[in-house]
Amino acid sequence: MVAMPPESSTKPNEEKLLTQLRGLLRLKPYLWPEGNWAFKFRTFAAICLTILSKVLAVGSPFLFGWAVDATARALGSGQSWGAIWIGVIGYVLGYGALKLLSVILTEGREYIFAPVAQFAQRSVATATFAHMHNLSLRYHLEKRTGGLSRIIERGVRSIDFLFRFLLFNIGPTFIELIMAAIAFWLAYNGYFSVIAIVIVVSYVAFTVMTTEWRLKFRREMNRKDTEAAGKAVDSLLNYETVKYFGAEDFETGRYDQAMAGYQKAAIRSRTSLATVNIGQSFLMNLGLVLMMALAAYEIVNGRMSIGDITAVTLIMTQLYRPLNILGFAYREIKQALTDMEKMFTLMEQDPEVQDIAAATELAEVKGRIEFDQVRFHYDEDRPILKDVSFAIETGQTVAVVGPTGAGKSTLSRILFRFYNLAGGCVLIDGQNINDLTQASVRRAIGIVPQDTVMFNDSIGYNIAYARPGASQADIERAAKDAQIHDFIAALPKGYDTLVGERGLKLSGGEKQRVAIARTLLKDPAILILDEATSALDSATERDIQAALERASESRTTLVIAHRLSTIERADLILVMDEGRIVERGTHKALLGQGGLYSALWKRQQETETA
Repeated sequence: MVAMPPESSTKPNEEKLLTQLRGLLRLKPYLWPEGNWAFKFRTFAAICLTILSKVLAVGSPFLFGWAVDATARALGSGQSWGAIWIGVIGYVLGYGALKLLSVILTEGREYIFAPVAQFAQRSVATATFAHMHNLSLRYHLEKRTGGLSRIIERGVRSIDFLFRFLLFNIGPTFIELIMAAIAFWLAYNGYFSVIAIVIVVSYVAFTVMTTEWRLKFRREMNRKDTEAAGKAVDSLLNYETVKYFGAEDFETGRYDQAMAGYQKAAIRSRTSLATVNIGQSFLMNLGLVLMMALAAYEIVNGRMSIGDITAVTLIMTQLYRPLNILGFAYREIKQALTDMEKMFTLMEQDPEVQDIAAATELAEVKGRIEFDQVRFHYDEDRPILKDVSFAIETGQTVAVVGPTGAGKSTLSRILFRFYNLAGGCVLIDGQNINDLTQASVRRAIGIVPQDTVMFNDSIGYNIAYARPGASQADIERAAKDAQIHDFIAALPKGYDTLVGERGLKLSGGEKQRVAIARTLLKDPAILILDEATSALDSATERDIQAALERASESRTTLVIAHRLSTIERADLILVMDEGRIVERGTHKALLGQGGLYSALWKRQQETETA
């Protein structure tokens, strides 16, 4: 049995279009915000002004037609030119006044509706941005940040485009068509209305179908253009290699072949556009010819005048004018609907980690931490933590060491509630963190990460990020405790010195000190040091280690260590391997056991003395 491709291919497209159109309903709360009567009035007034402007646009040609008839009558009666102008000037001025008023109403709509449109864009952008921050770490690790920001940017732009084209361009054009049809029916006869509707509907249908038809040529042209540009860039980047092998002619041939493909696709795209333009022009002129023929017939039979045929021509001409960009508008509307759908799909993405309905706040934190039979995996077929259990008493410093991939850094991410557990539980002061709000848990924890990433702002801003609104004295006190105040004070702009994108203007040690100062300003009860000195040289590490030790005083501290020399004084050292704790004890006790910790220690000692 042979399948029916037309049905199978068109049905998904129809369903997608319906989904996108339903997405327009998502804009209703922003166009008609609940409880905001001022914005509701603005939206209603903008729609009324649009309709009124179209009424005037359709009505004004009739005044011009009456002016033509009045002129003809005056000339036929043998009146002087002065008398003719006096009789006709009222119609002419009325026509000009209505046309001007129609434009004023159209542009005046911008004054009224612009705040609503901008509010909608701002609200959607802010809501999407906030939702992105609520999504879990796993989602952001799997997505490109640039791609997510483009989704917001394009989604917001699509809202503005849809407002302008659907509400105030395409929509009003169809309103004008209906009004013109009614006016023709009342002023003349129904045949004029039928011709106007049939021609405009045919024009729209033809434009939509041919635009869809020629999209494949546009896509092919863009693909060939990208291919040719890619080959050119690749060849020029490898200029020396081309010269080494004398391959200039070969590369030129490859590029010419790619440009030949682009040329062929571009010709198809241009000729298809010409075909569309010819078809559109044919329909437009067909409508005018039919209207003129019918009007001429009515004039011969004494039912219409020369002024009437002028009015009909003006109405049809101004009705066609916005349809000239219909092909462009259709393509852009389709793209805008797609962009908006992607943005709303992002907003419908549920966070992996969510607070339970009865979540409570973590208050008066003492800092005792307990991992009880914790199991965790990023992927179900690759377990990371396997029944991990340990406790950190209040004010104690516990270090976790082990080979790369043992699961050390995962402990901090779990403690911050970036992921849900596969089994077991984590307790802070005896309370399961799954029963606590994420915000309260994260307020109680400070972290100095291995790779400190900073905002492209001042040093003062980056330190104060831990506690917005902190006084300058508090910021400087934290900087002094982190041993970076003197360095900052020596800079020409002091705390107002910009750190550059991701803090690139600071050295590794300087960035780590800023991170320590930021954490000290937060003043958390629990401190996590996630390989905070592993990327530093030995001299810088000693200075940073002293600051870290001061930061750890009177705080419960979890140290995830790479260099074992930094954790000799820890109260307890946990040795992890393949997701399990295989050894635990003090530095001295673990060396005496001669196990994995002892082997790691000896290896690092040999490396440092080599």
